[in-house]
Amino acid sequence: MSPALFMFLAFVVCIFLGLPIAVCLGMGSIVTILIFPDLIPGDFIINTFFSATDSFPLLAVPFFVLAGEIMLKGGISSRLVKMGLTLFGHLRASLATVNVLASMLFAALSGSGAATVAAIGGLMVPEMDKEDYDPAFSASLSACAGAMGPIIPPSITFVIYGVTNNISVASLLIAAVIPGILMGLSLILYSYVLCRKKGFGRQHPKASAKERIDAAKDAFWALLAPLIILGGIYGGIFTPTEAAVVASVYGLFVGVFIYRGIRSVKDFLTICAKTLDTTSLCLILMGVATLFGRILTLEQIPVTLAKIVGQLTTNQYLVLFLVNIFMLFVGMFMESIAANVILSPILLSILTPLGVDPIHFGIILGVNLAIGLCTPPVGLNMFVAAKVGNVSVGRMVRYLVPMILCLVAVLMLTTYIPALSLLPLQFAG
Repeated sequence: MSPALFMFLAFVVCIFLGLPIAVCLGMGSIVTILIFPDLIPGDFIINTFFSATDSFPLLAVPFFVLAGEIMLKGGISSRLVKMGLTLFGHLRASLATVNVLASMLFAALSGSGAATVAAIGGLMVPEMDKEDYDPAFSASLSACAGAMGPIIPPSITFVIYGVTNNISVASLLIAAVIPGILMGLSLILYSYVLCRKKGFGRQHPKASAKERIDAAKDAFWALLAPLIILGGIYGGIFTPTEAAVVASVYGLFVGVFIYRGIRSVKDFLTICAKTLDTTSLCLILMGVATLFGRILTLEQIPVTLAKIVGQLTTNQYLVLFLVNIFMLFVGMFMESIAANVILSPILLSILTPLGVDPIHFGIILGVNLAIGLCTPPVGLNMFVAAKVGNVSVGRMVRYLVPMILCLVAVLMLTTYIPALSLLPLQFAG
């Protein structure tokens, strides 16, 4: 039996035992190295773990996680929601629209899907329940709106993709802007049509100019955050890693001295504890997934797959379609960081000879993995939203399916219209 096949079997056994994905990847890789010591030396494990996490751009991950936790606790998300209500509260599906728009703004602060669902969904779902929205719809919308967290820049997904494949993270963040906006618009359009049909929500009196100005003033510091972060990255003032540090410092300043949501050292320590919990999981997954992927590379699995695909077809569009189907399926069962680290080098080796731009493929991969956050059986956003909305995942499915189809439509546009991703790079560069 080949080492690669043995590793896959060990991985599958661990999955069926119900072990966490990080443990499955680590056990599959380590047991394979122990069983085949002549092929793969034992020190390969330590060297791989070290090299996988020894990266300056990867420092952006803990700092963006920290920034998201600070801004959630510091009161920035609540100001964004309040301002959205004064602008759109008089429209049909107003709270649904505000949910999506606030998620887009918060995504530009945190870079995380689960954090976006917890922050904005935690505020919006109770308000939507008061205004005759189906709780299952509110939770489903929060889950899918949270999928913009890994897409709207800055994005942890693109940081990891860039580090893994030695591609400019700043270019990936610029290329993700239009697809991220399209995801939000598709969800708003679906919500508007559904709310008109079902009669969800109430229409409020139109806010006065004074109310809108007051809400904008109150949200000024919250709105300034994404402008500083994204403007600094796109303007070449600082790198994405430095932007993550700036976001954390700015959020801490606003949360402590302006909005006063962070009132004590205990609040800050709670934020740090949550950040450490999330970051440690990300780095462990990064290490074991890289180890898993390198064993596959040593066994020439990427080269073999590329040859097989090349024998089947050399049509770029057909291969991209097959890759999308494959990634959507993978997203249903595999954690996004692990899928990113393991599969992106393999798929790039197949697509690059066909003329697919690595940055364009990075955006395609990111949208696929973002959709995977909302799909059963392991979609993280879905479970966070179900907990926030106090509804079962089974009740959410009737709304999740059409929303996911909306996101898949955006995926297809992103896949087959490369200009949606690559054109902004021309203006930026």
